[in-house]
Amino acid sequence: MPASNIILNNQQIEHKIKRIAYQIYESNVNETDLILAGISKSGFLFAKRLKTALEEISDLKIELCEVKLDKKNPLKAVKTSLPSSAYINKSIVLTDDVLNSGTTLIYGVKHFLEVPLKQFKTAVLVDRSHKKFPVKADFKGISLSTSFNEMVQVHFSKGKDTVELL
Repeated sequence: MPASNIILNNQQIEHKIKRIAYQIYESNVNETDLILAGISKSGFLFAKRLKTALEEISDLKIELCEVKLDKKNPLKAVKTSLPSSAYINKSIVLTDDVLNSGTTLIYGVKHFLEVPLKQFKTAVLVDRSHKKFPVKADFKGISLSTSFNEMVQVHFSKGKDTVELL
């Protein structure tokens, strides 16, 4: 993998995650509980990393929730590892690795809006700003201007994390 394609290396990703964790904590400083809901695969791995960083800096009780949705057919039912009753009147941060068109994030948001929430925010590692839907990342690691034919891949591998432009 040529070095010129690496947008963020492991150390830079760790720094971005720590910074986002501080922002999430500042936004939830009056809370005792927080749910980090990660979109399946990389978004959930990102949520796990955020959880670790938040536990180092806060006394929040953090619960992870894996959000499974069909990216090719987002109208199919969204499944979560927690029952919807677990996030009633809670503060939630929905996470994904890359915000591209906003399709995945908007259908994830829709699922959580079916119950009353205290607060709802979104966090992504990379925001590409190719939006089809009116969804934004409240917390983001990096905003990246890319063309539609370019692809951004996030690789989470302990100690070898990278964000790559293909």
